[in-house]
Amino acid sequence: MTPVVSDRRTFLGSLLAGGGFFLLPGLAAATAKGPALGQPEAFSFDLLKEMARSLAQTAYVPPALPDAPVLERISYDYHNQIRYRDDQTLWADQGKTSPVQPFFPGTYFRQPVRLYAVEDGQARELGFDLNLFEIPEGNPARELKHTEGFAGFRVKDAETGLDWMAFLGASYWRTSGYSGQFGLSVRGLALDSGMETPEEFPMFTRFWLEPSESGDITAYALLESPRATGAYRITSARNVDGRPGIVQEVSAALFLRGDIGRLGIAPLTSMYWFGKNNAFIAPDWRPEVHDSDGLEIHAANGERIWRPLNNPPRTMANTFLSPGVKGFGLMQRERSFEQYQDDGVFYEKRASVFVEPAGDWGDGAVTLIELRTDDEIHDNIGAFWTPSAPAKAGQEYDLHYRLSWLEDAPAAPQGARFVATRLGAGGIPGHPRPPKCVKVTCDLENLGLEMFDRTSGVTVDVSASRGVTSNTVAYPVVGTNRWRAMVDVDYAALDEGEDEPIDLRICLRRNEAALSETLLLQLFPSQLNRLLSARA
Repeated sequence: MTPVVSDRRTFLGSLLAGGGFFLLPGLAAATAKGPALGQPEAFSFDLLKEMARSLAQTAYVPPALPDAPVLERISYDYHNQIRYRDDQTLWADQGKTSPVQPFFPGTYFRQPVRLYAVEDGQARELGFDLNLFEIPEGNPARELKHTEGFAGFRVKDAETGLDWMAFLGASYWRTSGYSGQFGLSVRGLALDSGMETPEEFPMFTRFWLEPSESGDITAYALLESPRATGAYRITSARNVDGRPGIVQEVSAALFLRGDIGRLGIAPLTSMYWFGKNNAFIAPDWRPEVHDSDGLEIHAANGERIWRPLNNPPRTMANTFLSPGVKGFGLMQRERSFEQYQDDGVFYEKRASVFVEPAGDWGDGAVTLIELRTDDEIHDNIGAFWTPSAPAKAGQEYDLHYRLSWLEDAPAAPQGARFVATRLGAGGIPGHPRPPKCVKVTCDLENLGLEMFDRTSGVTVDVSASRGVTSNTVAYPVVGTNRWRAMVDVDYAALDEGEDEPIDLRICLRRNEAALSETLLLQLFPSQLNRLLSARA
């Protein structure tokens, strides 16, 4: 992925000033056979890319919100009362074609999103109209008179009527994955995420939706922000090759208006409150609460990396250098209901999302952002690709990648994988326990380890950025198809009150050959002290 400095100054004045394929936002009257659409205008992905490039040559103009006081009053509860009229659904009763319904704006979804239906290279706008919605008496939504668009849209299954994809809030999208359960989100672009400077949130301001008779759908989108514009094509297909889940092919042309401190490409957003490695931090009755439990990276050199997620004591940004990365994703490996005990949100059914670049993205790193949270209502995890070269104003990026919303990574594992990491007091039972020593216990699938036992010479290759490691051992767990690796980490030599993290790197080996993926674990002394204090 090589950035190209553009010297083009082509300004599509007729498209911008005259409307072009951007139709005027006049309110359209609803009909009995579906929503009224505007006049057809020429549309293509190339036209959209030229639009995004031209906008990048001009100053950013934030969307107008003339009815901001009304939007402020459309709270979560009021928003849930609003229903889109079924008889105004786009592409309803058209065989397997996936129907589409817009979302109403509200206090959490203020930015207007304009929608267009595309057929045979022609785009027609679905204009905002209160008559498209069923709004109860007394709901402040009835007072919304001035808006250029909706809050986003949902895509439904033609047979069941259930949602399988949603773009809501102008920046994020989600799918129902392999199980019908919505979970983590994807964004178009991340700008300065996890830095000391305020993060910038690029918004999708317009969508052009092109259906297919198979039920697949392509969404073209214009992205805008003070320092970037972009043209996106997102083609979504379900149950590809008979595998349950949703696969999206994404093409994105990005144009930078300004310098970016940390450019985040193909960003994923998830929630991690607590799991096996840090259950002691949460006063909750459930064993685990998270949409994802780890970051998986497939490096160009063939190494597979597993980084269990944290709920850190402060915001953390970690980068994992991976030139020519083959893929990365936020994964949910724990699939047992017993480990969550939540029959309301079913965390064990949340999809994993894996990013696979098309072609070589060059030098760069996978960046993981982790924020502290004290509840499950906050998305506190972000992961994305960051190119090594500085992102400067005037640069262009042409990107192509695949998003797989599946139960697991699309590529088969190449060795034993870590499936659980637990912490406890270090030392040896029956002997005095060291005061500041934890035991890290990791369970792995036994792929590639089936023929080995305790006497086969399988060892734990471990390194620590701080502290002292000891008591390493690896062995098959009796009566299961799992192996276990254990190591003690003594951090008594660290200065009292110091809370710089301890980074562990763990891999199973035999005769120098790697038998497992590489586990990267980050431990914070303050949290380890909290864990060990339970012994008192």
